[in-house]
Amino acid sequence: MTIALWIVAIVLIVVGVAGTVLPALPGPILVFAGVALTAWIDDFARISGWTVGVLGVLTVIAWAVDYVAGALGAKKAGASGLAIAGAAIGTIAGIFTGLWGLVFMPLVGAAIGEYLARKDAWHASRVGVATWLGMLVGTVAKVAIVFLMVGVFVGALLI
Repeated sequence: MTIALWIVAIVLIVVGVAGTVLPALPGPILVFAGVALTAWIDDFARISGWTVGVLGVLTVIAWAVDYVAGALGAKKAGASGLAIAGAAIGTIAGIFTGLWGLVFMPLVGAAIGEYLARKDAWHASRVGVATWLGMLVGTVAKVAIVFLMVGVFVGALLI
């Protein structure tokens, strides 16, 4: 049974790392679940409760960065509430339209929302690009946090 639990924990961590760039999967949460399961299997001998707690905080930060980055990019460009709503709708639509939709639908959604609010195509395109760049920066930060989580996990196992 222990071997099966270790396999499940490793699969959770690997799928979580992949899910960091695939928004259909909650990457940081899956990595945390794998680490917490590993700590529990080992009765918190190598991975302490403190380590799990720190990784839990990093998980919350990674999750928040994922959702806040696009909105901050849009806000910095002077986006309206409709642009931010459009980016959120575009993100959701992108999940169902494949990789290209996932990458570009938030940009399109923000631009359409901003155009509906202000009827200025130039400003709408700037808001769309700023939203997209914010989401890109958020994804990079989330990837960095997840790799930090995996590094702390591996370090705790080896030390």
